[in-house]
Amino acid sequence: MAKQDIADRKKKKTCSFCAEHVESIDYKDAAKLKRYLTEAGKIIPRRVTGNCAKHQRMITTAIKRAREAAIINYVFD
Repeated sequence: MAKQDIADRKKKKTCSFCAEHVESIDYKDAAKLKRYLTEAGKIIPRRVTGNCAKHQRMITTAIKRAREAAIINYVFD
């Protein structure tokens, strides 16, 4: 019974990009991309961020492009 009560209280996370009707994610927008990185520089998984699979793939691609273009560091100190 306790597990069911906990599951009922959890809020369903929604994709912020779907709510804003975003079609593409720009790799040059470092401030927005850094929201989806940990302090160590790893990409935060979608189960934590609440993004849909489509937009999570876009975020991952944009972060990797920004790293390659030296807009975002690979590792933060």
